[in-house]
Amino acid sequence: MVKKELFDKCVGLLEESGLGENAACEVTWVFEDVADGENITPEQEKRISDIVTRRCEGYPLQYLLGQWEFYGLPFKVGEGVLIPRQDTETIVDTALKMFAGKKDITVIDLCSGSGCIGITLERKLDCGRAVCVEKSEKAAEYLRENISLNGSGAEIVMGDVTDEKLVEDMPEADLIVCNPPYLTTEDMDALQREVTFEPAEALFGGEDGLDFYREIVRKWKKKLKNGGVMLFEIGIGQEDEVMRLMIQHGFKNVRCRKDLCDVYRCVSGIYEK
Repeated sequence: MVKKELFDKCVGLLEESGLGENAACEVTWVFEDVADGENITPEQEKRISDIVTRRCEGYPLQYLLGQWEFYGLPFKVGEGVLIPRQDTETIVDTALKMFAGKKDITVIDLCSGSGCIGITLERKLDCGRAVCVEKSEKAAEYLRENISLNGSGAEIVMGDVTDEKLVEDMPEADLIVCNPPYLTTEDMDALQREVTFEPAEALFGGEDGLDFYREIVRKWKKKLKNGGVMLFEIGIGQEDEVMRLMIQHGFKNVRCRKDLCDVYRCVSGIYEK
């Protein structure tokens, strides 16, 4: 089939399924991943058609392609791991600005998932050590693959970030960064269709969405070096509560920063012992 004919057909199918807003972009990404050149082989046509059919059912495009870009780096993704999102690049931007020019820093990435934050920071900063902490073995499979894919020197530690023993065994860090589960009970009941395919344990943060912030701030602040930084991604409308929590636990210079959509997306604070 001629490429343009198949392209237009796929766009139409996505539009009919209610995914019209980004239909042309999504089909372009599929074509870039599957087929080069003007003509489509029968095998490529079938592969493209299969992907678009699943996408019309609401299955995440990132899972269908098996890889997604984050901050200019490739990350393998699939069922069992949270999909890297552009919103999360805000937390990387913030860390890079705060640690620009600093040498031999230690970074700990909690709730690491695919490793998109920890691996990117290890690649972009002058890190002496970068540790990615993850509880899910399924997510850790992607984390290991992404460390190799990106030539990263990040380490993996398996465990629950709320476990006191795990905290005690970790090194002191210049930066502790985390994109924790932060959706509320109400949020979970109203998830977009495609988000329901992502692991609930990477999304749900308790009734008010703040369970992980409370645990991490309280337990992990002692693992920061003097003057170290704790940096969180937050959900929409959570900035006041997370900032208040960090101030209550002794953090100074607590700041909130917006993403490209003008939404408050991350909170940072400095801890002085």
